[in-house]
Amino acid sequence: MLMTEQEQLAGYDDHGDDRIPELQALASPPSVPAASSPELRTLVAVVVGAVVVAALYVAQDVLIPMTLAVLLSFVLSPLVDLLRRIGLWRAPAVALSVLVALGAIGLIGTLLGSQATTLAADVPHYVEAVQNKLESIQAVATTRLESITRILNRGRTATTPPIVPAVRPRRNNTGPPALPGGTQQQPLVVELAARNSSVLAVARAVIEPLLGPLETTAIVLIVAVFILMQREDLRDRFIRLVGSRDLHRTTIAMDDAGKRLSRYFVSQLAVNACFGVVIGVGLWLIGVPFAVLWGVLAGLLRFAPYVGPLLAAVAPLTLAAAVDPSWWTTIYVALLFVIIEPLTGYVVEPLLYGHSTGLSPMSVIVAAVFWTWIWGPVGLILSTPLTLCLVVMGRHVKSLEFFDVLLGDRPALSEVNRFYQRTLADDSDEALDQAEKMLADRPLVDYYDSVVVPGLKLAAADEARGTISRQRAAEMTRSILAVIGDLAEHVDAKHTGTSKPEQLLQGTSTGLVACVAGRGPFDDVVTAMLAQLLVQRGVDSRTVLHAAVSRDTIAQLDLSAVKVIAVSYLELAGAPAHLRYLIRRLRRRAPHAAIIAGLWPTGEAVLNEPQAQKALGGDRYVASIREAIDATLAALSDLPPSQEVIPRISAAEAALSPGR
Repeated sequence: MLMTEQEQLAGYDDHGDDRIPELQALASPPSVPAASSPELRTLVAVVVGAVVVAALYVAQDVLIPMTLAVLLSFVLSPLVDLLRRIGLWRAPAVALSVLVALGAIGLIGTLLGSQATTLAADVPHYVEAVQNKLESIQAVATTRLESITRILNRGRTATTPPIVPAVRPRRNNTGPPALPGGTQQQPLVVELAARNSSVLAVARAVIEPLLGPLETTAIVLIVAVFILMQREDLRDRFIRLVGSRDLHRTTIAMDDAGKRLSRYFVSQLAVNACFGVVIGVGLWLIGVPFAVLWGVLAGLLRFAPYVGPLLAAVAPLTLAAAVDPSWWTTIYVALLFVIIEPLTGYVVEPLLYGHSTGLSPMSVIVAAVFWTWIWGPVGLILSTPLTLCLVVMGRHVKSLEFFDVLLGDRPALSEVNRFYQRTLADDSDEALDQAEKMLADRPLVDYYDSVVVPGLKLAAADEARGTISRQRAAEMTRSILAVIGDLAEHVDAKHTGTSKPEQLLQGTSTGLVACVAGRGPFDDVVTAMLAQLLVQRGVDSRTVLHAAVSRDTIAQLDLSAVKVIAVSYLELAGAPAHLRYLIRRLRRRAPHAAIIAGLWPTGEAVLNEPQAQKALGGDRYVASIREAIDATLAALSDLPPSQEVIPRISAAEAALSPGR
């Protein structure tokens, strides 16, 4: 009787056959890459992005009205809320808000239509005037060029004969072309007959161009009404799709995003409307025709930053050159835009809704190009609002965070990552520049604790994995020490956080505090920072390298004048025995000194376990440079000369001690 595959494997296992792994590998199905692998997720993201872009382009006739409706709902939401607060129901409040929006749109459309109709009739005259002015400029430029050429030709020798271009005789053939037989061809007479036009054809010619805008306006208003009527329900459905696991945080984020977007859009609409009014009035005072048309277009185009105001200035400048034989009107128009746009962008907008829209300058340009390519001129106007919506969603929705990283104005890297990246690149100057900018509003000890020490932890982790070699770690250490040396002049004793003025001592004996480095490649940096801050506080301190406290060399180390020993260990998880034996050697060499162990790894168990602290043999354990400074100052001020050690305290007591 044949045995099954499992029985065969069991039999081999009973007899201790060493081929069990091979048979199990043959019996098991071939491994398939996990569906959640990074490569597959990246491929899916690329495919989804391509499909979304294609859908945006193909379905623009549907998506443009929907997008306009969503943005209109954001603009009208504050008005609806205001009407509801004064006692109106939701339906009347929405209806009244939409009527206000419809009236504004109708007024703007009427102004634009009447101005554009009149302008269309005068365009040939303006084009001819601009061409004549350009021809005059070309003639002046040609004359100047010829005069310069004559001046240059005077330097030639007199013996050089002038070069005369060959001129072919022109044929004066003004008559009609001759036929092969010698006779001349007679011109054909063409008569233009007026086409019979009916009332229906005239009405169709007038109404047909208006059907598209009217249809889009109707769709926008209807969708905006439904969004305003069912705003809470739509919000809940969106939360259910993207953040149902944490309803509290998602709801707060969505409400905050909606309020921020509404305030921003209303503020931007008000600023751009005022900008258009000022430009229109200024053009009217200068004497540029159709000032209302150019003012409205300037307000609309300003929704596209950087590019919009430039495009808005092109038509008024061209028209000013056409209506004025001189150039003064053109100069006045240019000065109007040059003065009003910076004043609006750098004075009015920062006072109204902050210094930044939340978008990086590069993303604004890229977004304008992208949305113009997808949706044309409407996309150019909507580029900034749409991109801002994506950035706000990216800041609150985890799955859309890449929008905030790509398009937002917040730093892509944290301060810690930037410090570590500059250190890896061996760019001490940029690391120092980053430090000086951060030290403008924070003390040096906070910069060391919040940026440098976490960056050193990243470096130590990479060195432990083998990503960074010992030689590279030594080079990085020298680079960071150079930055720390340059920061020695930044004295911030008033920000140390110590509560006792008497703790700022002036040491009298050399080596009052010994800062001993651990065995890690970056412990020298932490020791140097601690010694530097102690010196700034008037404490005599010196740095002791790890090689000086080894078994072979510690006997040569003079610790007789040392009152406090501060040991720094950036990496402890893999070497607690090294720290224990180091403290034991220091205790034997300086039994009168208090030993403070700085354990910088986050969440180190020794900081909260009294038994582990007792086993290591230190007097106090700290987790930050600020705590190490406070503990050292406390030991120097409170410890009597005859006392050998200070009592051990727990982490909770350390948090409640003076200076914390």
